[in-house]
Amino acid sequence: MKWPTTNEQRALIPLPQGYQFERLERAHIADLIANIKLWYPEISVGSNSGYLREDYYLNRVSFEGCAEHDILVMPMTFGGELVGVWSFEREVDSLAIYGRILILAPAHRGSNLSGIMLKGAETLGRSMGAAFLYALATLRIPHAQRALESAGYRLLGFFPGYDREEISPGVVKRVYQAVYAKLLVPAEDMLFPEPKNMTPKAMALFELLFSDSPEERP
Repeated sequence: MKWPTTNEQRALIPLPQGYQFERLERAHIADLIANIKLWYPEISVGSNSGYLREDYYLNRVSFEGCAEHDILVMPMTFGGELVGVWSFEREVDSLAIYGRILILAPAHRGSNLSGIMLKGAETLGRSMGAAFLYALATLRIPHAQRALESAGYRLLGFFPGYDREEISPGVVKRVYQAVYAKLLVPAEDMLFPEPKNMTPKAMALFELLFSDSPEERP
């Protein structure tokens, strides 16, 4: 599960004309943090607040040409100007990739960039040998949910209180989040659960979640 180089990222996920993935350099960290604060101030608390700290990048994020870490950050520019950032975390032992953040400058939202990149995540994951992609989506606005669903991710349920969000200035609450995933291996590679090994509640939820995919049912 080796991270692709910046040139490989560009080849794997072609972006619309004018947009380009950039190589993350240590000298870019301060500018990246300042823009993330501007584009998405709600990130100041919770599991992704590390993207606002320099030490997070230095200790946990991979830089090309250096020893790899489990988090990849992909800055994106338009006409040479920073307009977005995309970040994943790999889970090597389970061959999984967690889509941590996808943040775009307000002027570049609504242009289907998020859809293009989310679909491209499958190509990127397959190139690395990943078997499973997953992401969490806020329930305060529907945009991330719609983008993941349009990209073919399956809604698996909800995490109650897993993360924190600033719901108004100075007011922080633990929140519900939607859990989405996409499987990258064929059905024959899956061991499906047997109903006899599931409680009635577990079986009912399984049937509800996978009733539209007969090939995925036990």
